[in-house]
Amino acid sequence: MSALVSTRVLLPSLFFQRTTFLSRISFFNTSTVLLSHVDSKNVPLTLTSLGFKSELVETNNKRQKYKQDVSPIKTSIGEGKPLRSSKSKVVLTKRTLELETPPFASHSFSELGLPPSLLQRLECEGFNVPTDVQSAAIPTILKNHDVVIQSYTGSGKTLAYLLPILSIVGPLRKNSPENSDELGKKMEIEAVIVAPSRELGMQIVREVEKLLGPAEKRAVQQLVGGANRSRQEEALKKNKPSIVVGTPGRIAEISAAGKLHTHNCRFLVLDEVDELLSFNFREDMHRILEHVGRRSSLGQNAGRALKGPLEKRVERQTIMVSATVPFSVIRAARSWGNNPLLVQSQKIIPLEAATPSGPLNISNPIARSSESPSSQDEAPAVSLPPSLKHYYCISKLQHKVDTLRRCIHALDANSVIAFMNNTKQLKDAVFKLEARGIKALELHGDLGKLARSTALKKFKSGEVRVLVTNELSARGLDVAECDLVVNLDLPTDSVHYAHRAGRTGRLGRKGMVVSLCEESEVFVVKKMQKQLGVVITGCDFVEGKLSVIGEERHT
Repeated sequence: MSALVSTRVLLPSLFFQRTTFLSRISFFNTSTVLLSHVDSKNVPLTLTSLGFKSELVETNNKRQKYKQDVSPIKTSIGEGKPLRSSKSKVVLTKRTLELETPPFASHSFSELGLPPSLLQRLECEGFNVPTDVQSAAIPTILKNHDVVIQSYTGSGKTLAYLLPILSIVGPLRKNSPENSDELGKKMEIEAVIVAPSRELGMQIVREVEKLLGPAEKRAVQQLVGGANRSRQEEALKKNKPSIVVGTPGRIAEISAAGKLHTHNCRFLVLDEVDELLSFNFREDMHRILEHVGRRSSLGQNAGRALKGPLEKRVERQTIMVSATVPFSVIRAARSWGNNPLLVQSQKIIPLEAATPSGPLNISNPIARSSESPSSQDEAPAVSLPPSLKHYYCISKLQHKVDTLRRCIHALDANSVIAFMNNTKQLKDAVFKLEARGIKALELHGDLGKLARSTALKKFKSGEVRVLVTNELSARGLDVAECDLVVNLDLPTDSVHYAHRAGRTGRLGRKGMVVSLCEESEVFVVKKMQKQLGVVITGCDFVEGKLSVIGEERHT
């Protein structure tokens, strides 16, 4: 009975997904016909079912590997019947998949359908093999699906959405005009990327500039708070960028002033979407969602677009990104996107079939108990880097900075991020570390833009050993060399723990997380251990060495 109900619910959803995709294809002047396949039990989608044909080929050493043909596959509906007819029923025929499992672990970016110009830039920047989440997300986005990308911090989510966008818009796109002057005259803002913090926004801009190269970096423009607004508006007018990256407040502010025209925008990316759902961003996000990719009337080529409740969303492709996908994100994605798919490292499923996953709030045991066991089981797989080791150390409040010093020396850590909850205490912690011969700097929202960028630059270059910060740096801060994260104050919940921990162990590197707590706070650590599904081992630092005092087993 449950299978029958799920089939009835899913097939209409897929029908709208197919027809919406057809309208988008007609708008972009292509003739591809695509029919997505999901069986009646809501099993994960595959790249094959999304339109990427895969075949086995023999290599020189007789080993088999997957080779993807990224050309679209035309699928038949019925036998010799037209795609759509007023007199005939549309019958969804089940395609025979050539592979039982999708080749998410691609061997190179060339298998994912990216244009040669972009592949050349990737090679120049040293990107050779895509991560699992990139292998899953890039072809899915290229097939015009709205998506929610979920993977642990440091798994390459930024490139997972930047690469398909750059293959469609901007100077590196497919079939790009050779005349750059002509391109500049016709340039419009085609992608808007929203980030919750200046640091994350500026980091995304640097990634785009790196991919575009020095000659084409004007195609991206940052619109972040704390910077001179007039200069940003002048740069928009002068450079005519095809991609803008910014914070909700500044994007909404310039849009309201009539200096940012995004009605013809083709992509809207919401990075760290769970953070963008907070109350502080509500009004700004409302304006962005109402103005980005919302045209008053559809073009001539899109005359056959859907009519009805989905019509207002067919122009724009919405991409949402986060390490954790609680119910609030699922609800927002259903409202903002058009039949979005949940893309994870090893599977792609319709969002309707997804259960809320990710760490849960330790302060609300009632809400936690209402979640399904499956969502709790998924948390460690999708929200924390797999190569991390977790420890906790009992220390009195007045001795925590000294314990941090002993921890750094015992673990011989060269790049350390220390988190605190109270901004006023950051300066005191930095002063104590400096007095003990450890170079440290503070980073928080009360600092000016120049002071924040200087602190980050010194930390990334290795000039500063310890960066003492708050939740500002828990999201998006990418320092590949960071080998230790220390919680001087325990995070408020396991979601924040996951984001803090994700500052180390990025892209498969090893990392360590140490939480300093008082005796009365040990129960909080145990709750987070249970919710996260990881082992947090008790330890101490004696005679310059890490001493394990007890193995905590996950139950």
